[in-house]
Amino acid sequence: MNQGTRILGIETSCDETSAAVVEDGRRILSNVVASQFDLHRPFGGVVPEVAARAHAERITAVIDEALALAKCTPRDISAICVANRPGLVGALLVGIAAAKALCIAWDKPLLGMDHIHGHVYAARLAGFSACPHIALIVSGGHTCLYRVTGPLEMSVLGQTADDAAGEAFDKVAKMLNLGFPGGPALAKAAEGVPLEKRGLFRDVVKTMQEADTVKGREAETQESRGANPLDFSFSGLKTAVYYHLRGTTKGRGPLREISPEERAQVAASFQETACDIMASKSIAACRREEIRALAIGGGVACNRRLRELLKERASAANPPLELFFPPPILCADNAAMIAGLAYHRLLRGEHDDWDMEADPTPRRA
Repeated sequence: MNQGTRILGIETSCDETSAAVVEDGRRILSNVVASQFDLHRPFGGVVPEVAARAHAERITAVIDEALALAKCTPRDISAICVANRPGLVGALLVGIAAAKALCIAWDKPLLGMDHIHGHVYAARLAGFSACPHIALIVSGGHTCLYRVTGPLEMSVLGQTADDAAGEAFDKVAKMLNLGFPGGPALAKAAEGVPLEKRGLFRDVVKTMQEADTVKGREAETQESRGANPLDFSFSGLKTAVYYHLRGTTKGRGPLREISPEERAQVAASFQETACDIMASKSIAACRREEIRALAIGGGVACNRRLRELLKERASAANPPLELFFPPPILCADNAAMIAGLAYHRLLRGEHDDWDMEADPTPRRA
């Protein structure tokens, strides 16, 4: 059998060092991910300098392992792609430098890829074929909604206005002394808290939830004022937790002594409200765009409560929405998702020049 087009992908946008080989945009031959959780856990969040240094130390071994697992030599590789946007600039530069060096040494074309677009493509890589569809991407640095009409054709419907969902999870977990990463720690703390006790912060986001259901004239009024009802904001919710834990609306003073039961209730209430925001806006996007399929990506897509709420809302829609979650390995940051997406750029005859730079800022289009 003839060998297909194999692309080596490199991903270092945040705190995972990853390399993968993907054939013809669909077949994953290898996908190696080296996590940095243990390095950042003492700080309660990702430290950019620590992340960049760890990438530099690990990148060569990770690439070598990806090639070995795929049983590939440089001769078997058609192109090399790397996430060059958005992300931590120091971390991105490590991956870009490695990709450029290999392209020069092996005489291969270079493709710079959008990390968030890779998360969108992860659903297709996992077998999701509905098109068009809405994509919700939720991670430590980004919370976005896309209208997707093809592998490379996607437009932003809503995005992070301040804190991303994963970032808010990490910060609230740190306030509660639950550890890092915050998402799994909060989910574990919230286990067993009944639904009727998860409403501590519901009123904080009442206006956000109302924005998801506005129609006609009300929606036009919001848009004329420059507000996008599909954008995400978690800073107010995070601040409400901060005030609650200090027992004051001024946010000053030491943390109150709280019981294990109250800590669990705060964790559950924050998680419930944050997941409700994400689920509501996703369903609103499907309704507004008249699209009946929804795919979820990003590390926070592994949150069990978010999945439960999305399944409930998708089933309750009339008609019901098709809902898809990639496997966890493709939800977290990984190089396979950008290598799969890069195949479609290569098919178009595209490549990037040697002066390609890191771009830490998410793009609207």
